Amino acid sequence: MKNFASKINLFLKSEDGPTAVEYAVMLALIVVVCLGAITSIGSRANTTFTNVANQLGG
Repeated sequence: MKNFASKINLFLKSEDGPTAVEYAVMLALIVVVCLGAITSIGSRANTTFTNVANQLGG
């Protein structure tokens, strides 16, 4: 049981945990920004294609 407790203690003192959390938060923010950009670009492209189709008489 002492071995398990010492491993838990080492894990809690380690700096790897907070670093992994920081990377996860950055990745989540990047994903949100990318999804927003893709949605905006898709909406603009749809509007453009609709305008072109209307001008062609479609």
